[in-house]
Amino acid sequence: MNPIVIEFCVSNLANGSQKARAELAKDPDLEIVEYGCTSFCGICSRYFVAIINGDPIVADNADELVEKVYDYLEENALI
Repeated sequence: MNPIVIEFCVSNLANGSQKARAELAKDPDLEIVEYGCTSFCGICSRYFVAIINGDPIVADNADELVEKVYDYLEENALI
């Protein structure tokens, strides 16, 4: 099975989503990719954001982001 790619904007990581990135990076089924920009600047500047299959996953804090990422993966039968 190919790893599931989770994308992060480096600016969003610097603004606090790094904690979520670090937690998700522990999962061997996930591949974490960082980009200079993910083209979600409007939400990225206000929330913690991870992108899966082009879909932004948005949360108010890093712990919630991790939870929402796993919820998305389960709902879309990716794990």
